[in-house]
Amino acid sequence: MRALILGRGAREHALTWKFSRSFRISGLYCVPGNAGTNELATNFPEISETDAAALINVCRRERIDLVFVGGEAPLAAGVVDALQEAGIPAVGATAAAAQLEASKTISKDFMRRHGVATAEAAVFSDIDAFEEHVQSLERPVVIKKSGLAEGKGVLETDDKDEMIAFARTILQDDQILVEERLSGYEITIFALTDGTSYTLLPPCADYKKAGDGGTGPNTGGMGAICPVPWVTPELLEEVRVRVVNPTFAGLELEGLQYVGVLYFGLMITDDGPKVLEYNVRFGDPEAQVVLPLIKSDFGNLCEAMVEGKLADFPLELSTKTALGVVLASPGYPGSYRRAIPVDELPLDNRKELMVFHAGTTTDGDRVLTGSGRCFTVVGLGRELLEARSTAYAAVKNVRFEGAWCRSDIGGMIFGQ
Repeated sequence: MRALILGRGAREHALTWKFSRSFRISGLYCVPGNAGTNELATNFPEISETDAAALINVCRRERIDLVFVGGEAPLAAGVVDALQEAGIPAVGATAAAAQLEASKTISKDFMRRHGVATAEAAVFSDIDAFEEHVQSLERPVVIKKSGLAEGKGVLETDDKDEMIAFARTILQDDQILVEERLSGYEITIFALTDGTSYTLLPPCADYKKAGDGGTGPNTGGMGAICPVPWVTPELLEEVRVRVVNPTFAGLELEGLQYVGVLYFGLMITDDGPKVLEYNVRFGDPEAQVVLPLIKSDFGNLCEAMVEGKLADFPLELSTKTALGVVLASPGYPGSYRRAIPVDELPLDNRKELMVFHAGTTTDGDRVLTGSGRCFTVVGLGRELLEARSTAYAAVKNVRFEGAWCRSDIGGMIFGQ
């Protein structure tokens, strides 16, 4: 199998690493890739992951058997549709299905139509109507940008002036949702689907806030764990019944089935699980902790998905725990520095320790940072404490000027 992975983040490095361990792989490629994927695959940094014509040319030239789309932008741009029309197998959502992530308005309407448990929300396109609604609020709410926002289009505040200022910026070119603020704790569930059947992966918890204890602004994710010790089999069955099954029934009813990953971002409330958002791909940093726990050959798994044989695939999962800590650039999630020389990295991608790059580049023998979240350090262990110890011991050996991380990944905190 010759596989091509689309993306430049730590999620895509993790996918590339996972493919590289498959006995099926005879060629591995990334568009555009990063300094980490370059050690495992051939990068094509000159090609955009949303340029369908260029991607089809690469696939034909390199005789690619399978494309795995990592991020949301190429999915929303219709890259999978173009690949399918060209006869190139791909793991990823169609453009129509990608609207479940690309538009929170469309996503919320879908949930309502199909009885998927979720928070109540109102949608606004006009600032005057928004201001009038905000001034009448008596309960805590969350303000959300409808379109893609790389995990940072959410505002949680009780300050109505702050809400209005946030909305004025968003409403220049997008809609905005005012959603009831749910209480509880968040988890992520990934479903793999072949378009007909699905299988669930172990639950993850993503730590979204910048500061320890779940404080500070939202980020794209500062760390994650998998599985989540406080999630019981009974809760997972409730998620399946109240959320997963009606979602897949809705996809079938509306002709939105696809081959790929469906992400359920959930709040576990006193009234049970409720959907905060759908993504139509692996999350980041959740991918970095769930992928190492898949023991089955990843090439075989992906082949079963594109051939519609997932129901018969004997998926084997590790009993270990994975914990990932994100190392970020100074200033993130606000304005941050790029191209910072990396002075030291631990020996990575061993049996119990992986270091996944995000957006890194090279300058001669030096690795340079290229994004706000620069690396995800993942430790494996027999249980959470052992995984945490492995990850944080290695974090100390990731050195670049201004590097910082949260110190409490793995704790059960409700702000996350």
